[in-house]
Amino acid sequence: MPPVPPRTRATPVSHDRATFTIRDGPVFNGKSFGAKTNISGEAVFTTSLVGYPESLTDPSYRGQILVFTQPLIGNYGVPSTTRDENGLLRYFESPNLQAAGVVVADVAEKYSHWTAVMSLSEWCAQEGVPAISGVDTRAIVTYLREQGSSLARITIGEEYDADQDEAFVDPEQINLVRKVSTKAPFHVSSSTGDTHVALLDCGVKENILRSLVGRGASVTCFPYDYPIHKVAHHFDGVFISNGPGDPTHCQDTVYHLRRLMESSPALPIMGICLGHQLLGLAAGARTIKLKYGNRAHNIPALDLTTGRCHITSQNHGYAVDTSTLPSDWKEYFVNLNDSSNEGIIHKTRPIFGTQFHPEARGGPLDSSYLFDAYLESIQKYKRTQATFQPTRDSKPSPLLVDLLAKERVGVTPTTGMENMLREQAAVAVAAA
Repeated sequence: MPPVPPRTRATPVSHDRATFTIRDGPVFNGKSFGAKTNISGEAVFTTSLVGYPESLTDPSYRGQILVFTQPLIGNYGVPSTTRDENGLLRYFESPNLQAAGVVVADVAEKYSHWTAVMSLSEWCAQEGVPAISGVDTRAIVTYLREQGSSLARITIGEEYDADQDEAFVDPEQINLVRKVSTKAPFHVSSSTGDTHVALLDCGVKENILRSLVGRGASVTCFPYDYPIHKVAHHFDGVFISNGPGDPTHCQDTVYHLRRLMESSPALPIMGICLGHQLLGLAAGARTIKLKYGNRAHNIPALDLTTGRCHITSQNHGYAVDTSTLPSDWKEYFVNLNDSSNEGIIHKTRPIFGTQFHPEARGGPLDSSYLFDAYLESIQKYKRTQATFQPTRDSKPSPLLVDLLAKERVGVTPTTGMENMLREQAAVAVAAA
């Protein structure tokens, strides 16, 4: 098992005064309950009622300050890093807290749950993530809904200084996927089936891996920019995971997916969230940034092929512009709240993507059947391949399983404002 990156930013729990500042917007004063460090990022909100451990460890939140609309957060504490029989984290979606900062109206310093091992305050401090409570989250969300997702800062123990506005960091200018993607392949085995899937890790959630492994698919995960088209013939299907930030930063991935679809026309492919957007870009469509995105566990998505509505879990700030889809693709799902795209599907090939999260964690499992549909298309593909290649065997070799790591490799925890500023400066220099 590879070593876990050290938590160099851990601090004692801070209960100092704190300030949440929206750039060119309002300033909110409150009280710190996390790490004693300052942070900047994109302020977004979630209306999820439960599941804060899962949300905060979702790599799709990297670089973002997460505002919870649920008034009380932290009452059931934070669970342990226990792993299940497949070696996957049982209660988290990644090994570390991914959000840059946390904003709540009221935090529960005392907690009660049989799985809890620490408080939300202790966890934030341990992970080096600042958090603020005692602010009017209703006013914050109202502002973000009217103005759109905005850059913001959490400042601990200091008065707001307008002269420091230049310190606001825009994570959208950074390739965040590079930060959350594994740096080398790793493998998760299934003991219940003989399917082998290649997964491009753009910031994959543990429950996506669990949803595949639990259905009999062993999964080999590759870095997001791996030339997957060169090895796809060794696998029964390709999967593109969720992840953070602007999909247009992942041009290498888009190119490789385009080559994949050209060279392997019958291979089943599925994408979720960012993976869905990358699939759309590879098909030739464009993506757009939504005003404030969709982050909740109760968003209705209409299946345009059946007319059925599903309640879905979502976390994204971008969407595929279906008006730019090529003629051999069609819209699969549509958001019934804002009419944005929630899925695309190829008209004749086993390729589709969903903007929402069928694996949930947290949220409803109404659409988890999509994993079954993906695995069914893989079984059909395998039967067809067996007709032409009777000796074909896609099972992972024991040597491969033994040599590869069993969890993501070289992924560092979320970084502070100082590091983000350095990275943004480097991006500006490179662009010049």
